[in-house]
Amino acid sequence: MTDFTHINKQGNAKMIDVSDKETSKRLARAHSSITVNGIIYNQIVKNTNKKGNVLNTAQIAGIMAAKNTSMIIPMCHPLSLTGIDVSFEWDTSHAPSYQLNISASVSTTGKTGVEMEALTAASVTALTIYDMTKAVDKGMIIGKTYLESKSGGKSGDYQRSHKS
Repeated sequence: MTDFTHINKQGNAKMIDVSDKETSKRLARAHSSITVNGIIYNQIVKNTNKKGNVLNTAQIAGIMAAKNTSMIIPMCHPLSLTGIDVSFEWDTSHAPSYQLNISASVSTTGKTGVEMEALTAASVTALTIYDMTKAVDKGMIIGKTYLESKSGGKSGDYQRSHKS
């Protein structure tokens, strides 16, 4: 059992000790998406949803999610994040369905990476959009969520070679 980094000698879960790791600038970017119908698309872009500004609320939820990742992912270390950004881009080429692409970027200077924080931010952003618009249509599809890139740390840089 000692070959596993997050398992102690008794075979139980543990959080690894990162105190001896080098401090470095860390950056991660994650992607998610949600596909909505035309009614929801129009509500979002015209800001007419009864619950309020969908994208602004989703951005705030994504930021809060990144800041609280260690509270919901058991082996994540609490991190002092130095930056979080959640942005959106519509793909309207498949009407009557509209795909909202979500990009979450998270940065810190620390001893462990921010991949989980970026992935959590992207996921919660999509979930918040679903929550705010589900009264209109429960058939929305939350799409693939993945790490786009990361930099810093012992394992070096990573850049996803494709977005599918």
